[in-house]
Formats: sequence, C-alpha cells, structure tokens
Amino acid sequence: DMDNFQNQLKDGVKLCKLVNALKPGSIPEKKYATPPTMSFKQMELIGLAIDKMKQLGVPDHEMFQTVDLYEGQNLHQCVIGIGALARKMGAYGPKEADANKRDFTEEQLKAGQNIIGLQMGTNKGANQSGMNIGNTRHIVD
Repeated sequence: DMDNFQNQLKDGVKLCKLVNALKPGSIPEKKYATPPTMSFKQMELIGLAIDKMKQLGVPDHEMFQTVDLYEGQNLHQCVIGIGALARKMGAYGPKEADANKRDFTEEQLKAGQNIIGLQMGTNKGANQSGMNIGNTRHIVD
C-alpha cells in the first residue's frame, strides 16, 4: 500500500536509518534520534538522506525529490530511488554491468557508414522484382 509506504518514510527517520545501515556513519545519529514533528525538519531529514544517497552513487535519473516523498507526489520514483540505492550498495537487485568501452579505427567507422541499419529495413528477402504492374496477362482461348 503506497499510503503506508509514505507514512512510514515521511518523517525521514527510517530513510536515514536505511542509509546508515548500508553505509555506517553517513548521517550522524543525533540528527534523527528524536523523530521530528515539524514539517520543515522532516523535509530536512529527507533531503539529507537524498544527498547521502547521491554521494553513494545513485544516479540523478533514478533519484527522487523531497516533495515526491513528503507530499506523496511521486511515490513510485521514491521506490525506484531506494531500489537503486540497494543495487548500488550490492544489497539487492541485479549486479550492475561493467563498462565495455570500444575503440574503432577511422577505417572501421567509414566502413560502417555504408551498411544499412536494421532500423531502416533491409534490401534482402522478398521484394517486388518480377512484378508486372499495369500489364495484364493475355490468355487466349
């Protein structure tokens, strides 16, 4: 239930505890020892956790904003961000792929310009060669 998800994380305390569980000492415990009751303090804690998540390697396109969680504007993005944090820390989800950089010579790049990409279709296979359009067969009895 997404309402329960928001209610559990809205004050920022559990989010800070999660970050500290994955990387101890990231957020001083005194910051969240007493759950805040004032909205700006809750939003401050969420923002602090978000900053630490970014420092731990969660990319911006998977991250959420404070209002997404606090006001419930985009809770699905919050789930994506928390999942990305777990994946980055190796605790959950698929292993991230290693970079596979490739270097091509100028000759290889020029040769590739003459190849028709599969997105453009193909010039092999069934085609209209041998079609007689506009010319009827004359069959004599």
